Amino acid sequence: MTPNVRVTRDAGADANVALPSYETPGAAGADVRANLASADRATGLTLGPKQRCLVPTGLRVEIPPGFEIQVRPRSGLALKHGVTLVNTPGTIDSDYRGPLGVLMINLGHENFVITHGERIAQLVVAAVVQGRFQVAEALSDTVRGAGGFGSTGRG
Repeated sequence: MTPNVRVTRDAGADANVALPSYETPGAAGADVRANLASADRATGLTLGPKQRCLVPTGLRVEIPPGFEIQVRPRSGLALKHGVTLVNTPGTIDSDYRGPLGVLMINLGHENFVITHGERIAQLVVAAVVQGRFQVAEALSDTVRGAGGFGSTGRG
């Protein structure tokens, strides 16, 4: 089943900025672009080292029930510039209808300018299963047990 994600643009958003799109036939994530406020479009947003900011996309989405959108970093920005996402993967729930912003951070050593229309993140549409949480007297035993954070090997 291919879910249909409905999209609207925020007031003042630049309609010439492309909607999220898959850049190759095998892409799991659709690239989403910065849709900056009109005052920032010519100069872009400067993200200094260790600085973070919420970058607007100019979009709102309606995700079908039973799905979410995961917001993930673009590997090229991370490798070449040290720019990634603070909360990754970020989750957009199916009942959220507010503005879609991307929380970016510059882990590099140089200023990075986010330009208007630039691809800033990937959106992955994924199925969601909600579990039931129940209090239990005890948990079942496993080989791993309570070992975590590197307990199964290095890293």
